[in-house]
Amino acid sequence: ARRVQVDGHCDDRGTTAYNLALGKRRAEAVKKYLSDLGVAGAVETNTYGEEQPLCGEATEACWSRNRRAEFKIER
Repeated sequence: ARRVQVDGHCDDRGTTAYNLALGKRRAEAVKKYLSDLGVAGAVETNTYGEEQPLCGEATEACWSRNRRAEFKIER
């Protein structure tokens, strides 16, 4: 892969600013993990906060699905 982008997401609890920062921290943690594993190359991070949920219900199961990091890989 020429470039890997890690997108951080979180659930909708909290303010928009807090969730954007939380998504960024989540993406940065994944980037560090990949680096610790020896993944070389351009790994970039991005945050969407609560803006792109997988699930819209107000349940713990749904909130846990929304707390995630997704990869976009450019070849």
